[in-house]
Formats: sequence, C-alpha cells, structure tokens
Amino acid sequence: MSANENLAGLSAAGVSVWIDDISRHRLESGNLKELIAGSSVTGVTSNPTIFATAISKGDGYDEQIADLAVRRVSVEEAARAITTYDIRWAADVLAPVFEHTGGQDGRVSIEVDPRLAHDTKATIAEAKYLWWAVDRPNTMIKIPATEAGLPAITAAISAGISVNVTLIFSLERYRGVMDAYMAGLEGAKAAGHDLSKIRSVASFFVSRVDSEIDKRLDAIGTDEAKALKGRAAVANARLAYQEYENAFASPRWEALAAAGAVPQRPLWASTSVKNPDYRDVLYVEDLIAPGTVNTMPEGTIHDFADHGEVEADTVRPFYADAAAVMLELERVGVDYADVVKVLEDEGVEKFIVSWNQLLEQIGSKLETSTSFENGAQK
Repeated sequence: MSANENLAGLSAAGVSVWIDDISRHRLESGNLKELIAGSSVTGVTSNPTIFATAISKGDGYDEQIADLAVRRVSVEEAARAITTYDIRWAADVLAPVFEHTGGQDGRVSIEVDPRLAHDTKATIAEAKYLWWAVDRPNTMIKIPATEAGLPAITAAISAGISVNVTLIFSLERYRGVMDAYMAGLEGAKAAGHDLSKIRSVASFFVSRVDSEIDKRLDAIGTDEAKALKGRAAVANARLAYQEYENAFASPRWEALAAAGAVPQRPLWASTSVKNPDYRDVLYVEDLIAPGTVNTMPEGTIHDFADHGEVEADTVRPFYADAAAVMLELERVGVDYADVVKVLEDEGVEKFIVSWNQLLEQIGSKLETSTSFENGAQK
C-alpha cells in the first residue's frame, strides 16, 4: 500500500501524524497496520473517552472480560488489564516505526486515572505503575497539565519515564510544562538515566478553545466580536509554538541537549473541527510546523488525505497575526484567563466521567460473565 500523498507531504513538512484512537477491533483487524502503511500514521494516543467508546461497541473485549470474571478481579483491576493489553499490542505494532525513527515516533500513550488529576503523589504512583504494566519502551504515560500534574511530570521524567503531557490550554501553563520537563531531565541526569531515551510531547488542545471562545463572542454579539470567531484556537497554538522555540533555545536547554536530551515536541490535540462552518482540516492545515505532532481522529486523517493542503510552514510566519488576534479578543471582552481555566476544569471532568463510564461498562460485563458462569455450573 502506497502512502497517501497529502499525508506524506504533512510528514515531510515535519509533522508526525498520530491517530487519536485505539480499540481491540482496530488492532485485531489490522487497521492500525494499514494506517501506518497508507496514511503515514506513526503514533497512537488514547484517553478514557476513547476506551469507554471502544468497550461499548461490539464484543471484542468479551473473552478477556470473561477470563477476568473467572479470576474475580476488581472492576478497576480489570480496567487496567484491558487498557494496558491494547496499549502493549499497539506498541508492538508500532515497534518498527519506533526503531526506524530512533525513538522519535512509534509511540503509544496511555493516561493516568483522571480522578487523580489534582493529587500529585497518586499521579506519580499511577505513572510508575502504568510504565511497569505496559513495559514497552515506546510507551508514553499521559499526565494532565494541572497544577498538581506539573510536579508529577517532573518526577516521572526524573524516573526515566516518557510522558505525554495532556490538557494544555494556556500559554502560561505550557511554559510551566516545559519547565517541568527540563527539571525532570535534570533529575534524570543526576540519577544516571540516558537522557536520549526519555521522550515527551506536550499536548496543546486546539478545537475546544474555539468552541468556548466562539460561544463567548456570540454572547458579546458585536460585529467586531463575531469577526473573531474561529480564529482564537489557531492563534493560541501558534503562540504556543513560539514559546516552544524560545524555551528550547535557552542556555538551560542547551546544557541538557549537550547531555543527550531531546526536545519535548508540541502536539496538537483536539484537532477535529466542531463547527461545520469551518474547513474540516483547519486545525491541521493551519498548524504545520517542523518538530510537531498532530494527533487526529480517523475521520480527520481521511479528510486530510482527501483534500488537505500542505504549506511548508503555517505557524512561524504568523506570530504577529496570532498576537494581534489575542489582543483583539481581549479588547472585545473575552477573558482569556477564565477561558483556559474553564477548559481545564471541563477537560478533567469529562475524562473523569468517561473513566467512570468505562468502569461501569466493565463492571456490568464482569457481572454478566460471572452470572453466566454460575448458571452454567448449576
């Protein structure tokens, strides 16, 4: 299978294409292998919502759940057995990409229990457990960029764990994330870890920013406000890339790079367009820059394969324009600090809801399997 020209062009421009989805069916059917071969996919991200959706569809998990029911495991133990199984499988499928890219790509991410988002010690313990449970060098542990998450990121990196930092919305928090990464590398170096083996991405969320700010612009209702609709998310992400360039050109970073450290790449997350009035590949086309990752749902990957356009760089030439957009938003009355706080709070809460749904689904299936087993024994 030859690679799609549009997606191959995206990769050639320095953007790694990752798919924001995983399921037992995708793995069993060979679909992930097909996406690697034909759609330039080089990584996988997951989250509680993705797993909850996967388990709710079909019977792909029934055999494993039946085995877990026989063993009388707890619902939470079953959830981790199921999710880490998929992550290990995906990591093995992506192992050739991992080797070919020297560890830069071929990565699979699994998230810590979102209920721990405001508990530093518990997040660190969960990250260590998941790193051990998956036991694949091309895994990344997802840790949310909450205030409590920042020291957990540092601790995990210090322990030699590769981290995908998730739920980043604000430029200020992003600066904190990069600082946490560098502090972690300094700790890892002191502990004798090989810094070249530690990798990280910083997942900067995109579409949700437009969804929240557009709602506020509609409420303001002026022509000036409405003219800014659909511009905030890209502007915010472009300024994040500027922050990335500044941070990874600093003397602090140069010292770490000399010791073998690799930059923490910006990852554009939440890149499916929520507003049908906007171009469906907006958050891919307008965020092309070297050394980035764009993790997309499969639908967006196919949309870009069909009609996406690749420019050499759609980020760095537009820093001034991005700054002007953010200033205009402030001028018309959008409170950026409140926007990003609302988005972070909602992001954590949505993943908690999804995690609870996942536990409920698994609990129900365990109970059904146990009832069937007991009935069969009579």
